[in-house]
Amino acid sequence: MTDDLLQRHRAVLPSWISLYYEEPIEIVRGEGRYVFDAHGRRYLDFFGGILTTMVGHAVPEVVEAVSQQASRIIHSSTLYLIEPMVELAERLTERSGIPNAKVFFTTSGTEANDAALLLATTFRRSNQVIAIKNSYHGRSFTQISVTGNRSWSPSSYSGLSVSWLQGGSRLRGPLAGLSDADYLARGKADLEDVLMTTTSGDVAAIIAEPIQGVGGFCLPPDGYFGELQRILAPHGILYISDEVQTGFGRTGEGFWGYESQGVTPDMITFAKGVGNGMALAGVIARGEIMDSLGTNSISTFGGSPVAASAGVATFDYLIKHNLQENARIRGAQLRRGLEEAASHNPTIGEVRGKGLMLGVEFVEGDSKAPAPHLANQALERAKSAGLLIGKGGLSGNVLRIAPPLSVTEEEMTEAVAIFQQVLGGQS
Repeated sequence: MTDDLLQRHRAVLPSWISLYYEEPIEIVRGEGRYVFDAHGRRYLDFFGGILTTMVGHAVPEVVEAVSQQASRIIHSSTLYLIEPMVELAERLTERSGIPNAKVFFTTSGTEANDAALLLATTFRRSNQVIAIKNSYHGRSFTQISVTGNRSWSPSSYSGLSVSWLQGGSRLRGPLAGLSDADYLARGKADLEDVLMTTTSGDVAAIIAEPIQGVGGFCLPPDGYFGELQRILAPHGILYISDEVQTGFGRTGEGFWGYESQGVTPDMITFAKGVGNGMALAGVIARGEIMDSLGTNSISTFGGSPVAASAGVATFDYLIKHNLQENARIRGAQLRRGLEEAASHNPTIGEVRGKGLMLGVEFVEGDSKAPAPHLANQALERAKSAGLLIGKGGLSGNVLRIAPPLSVTEEEMTEAVAIFQQVLGGQS
């Protein structure tokens, strides 16, 4: 049946839609941190539908909220009042750290970042934007222009004028071998140079991920973006924190990834885990920025009654069960296991990330050249052992490991044992 579905998939869907594994699987059911394929095989899910199933599969509180709302009304659009949408916006603005904040809901992180850049360029009356190399902000025509990763940028055309700052791997390239202090100094010098040489001065915004998601979970030293904001703020340049993957406690250090960076964002974009799998995303912005559009606008599907109800239930579950703290504790357990395995494998160049957002980068020994074939082999071996993980990085040589924030100690112990086998460590 799976082979038949694969052939049907290839016949009617684009060739550029990626499928994992030499023998792709169909996931038909989930329970907690486990999923089951069409043949009934169980897997420990440590990728969560790309960091989206944030609190687990088939969580009763979320399922009940969706079911109850769907039994009343599924859709109305933002032309009408939607109480769950208002409730979720109230929770998000309170947690945002942004004064006088307002929320606009969308259906995906791509659309959320589109909205943020629309607001920034309108508010600042400028189409100039600063982005970070090795970043990923979405698949739309606008977002590929601020995505600093050739593998995900099929076109160079854009209505934005984009200037680039260094970012990405600290194993190779311009950032290789830099201490945290040298990294900070280089970043500030890089930004000053970009402002002087590649812009006309009136830049609208910078958009940055606290931890680069698709880029392979690369991250700068703590406080880095705060240092950059101190240079940008006197110019009125807005700071957009793309929290699509880092938000809602995943790093274990704060509710948002930006909190370790010493930054006060003007806007936050969010998606993925906010609805625990429902199509829900959005942008939080200072009121004056959010209200700067001078034309009418709506969102047909953004913040729909069902999706917003899932968002409220997910948010409340996250807070009630203190899942940010669980991400910190279980993330430390996972990191210890990964580093132990890496210590026995010279092809692992780095274990990095925070909380339950960890990357394992494969390299060609001392040369540190990317080794995507080794990452592919590890991905396949993990699947064979009953563990689903992701992959990313500029060269596709980084394992991306991001289980639901509700993962238990026992489940983590099970996963670590598999990783030690898969990565060549001691079992």
